[in-house]
Amino acid sequence: MTGRQTAARVHWTVLALVVAACLVTSLTRTLVETSGGRTTVVTELIRWLSLFTVCSNLLVLAAATSLALDPVRSGRLWRVLLLDALLAITVTGLVFSVLLSPTVDPAGVTVWTNLVLHYLSPLAMVVGWLVFGPRPRITGGTVAWAMLFPVGWIGWTMWHGAQSRWYPYFFLNARDLGLAIALRNTALVVLLALVFLLVYWAADRWLPATPDRPREPQGAATTG
Repeated sequence: MTGRQTAARVHWTVLALVVAACLVTSLTRTLVETSGGRTTVVTELIRWLSLFTVCSNLLVLAAATSLALDPVRSGRLWRVLLLDALLAITVTGLVFSVLLSPTVDPAGVTVWTNLVLHYLSPLAMVVGWLVFGPRPRITGGTVAWAMLFPVGWIGWTMWHGAQSRWYPYFFLNARDLGLAIALRNTALVVLLALVFLLVYWAADRWLPATPDRPREPQGAATTG
């Protein structure tokens, strides 16, 4: 393993550990609050998993863990995972910074989880990919399959909201905004997701390729 790949492994390992710790902390806090009898544990767990911040950081955790184990990993399904992690965490960072941060006043342990899940995780994921890759990994087919995640999340959010009258974010709340405005906002989210997917696809093609595994000398496998 080269020095670059060792540095990549350290970066992805630290990111995976920090994100995992924050997700566990966030989930524990959610379940502890449920003990007050406001809602059931199952309801709160579903709501927690429905948050785009949680979904995006779970994708980051999966991608970072896999890269910590193998910094030059590839594979058709894995490429979709990597692209969705980049897409989702980028949207999380931007949407939170622009729309949601004024509505949040973290205190106590939530200061730490908010900082990591909304700011440090997006920065570390994107910068890590820019520095360490691996590239090239993204194809047109990767982009098409990666679109299933944001579309699926929006579909779940609108269906679940219609059934439970609970929406994770105010700009998707069809109950308060009206269905037409909520659908317009969801269309903007889908468009934003597509734009970022295309940007990452272009960057994957234009940025310098990152070194993969050094090839074994011919005949090395047969020596001895």
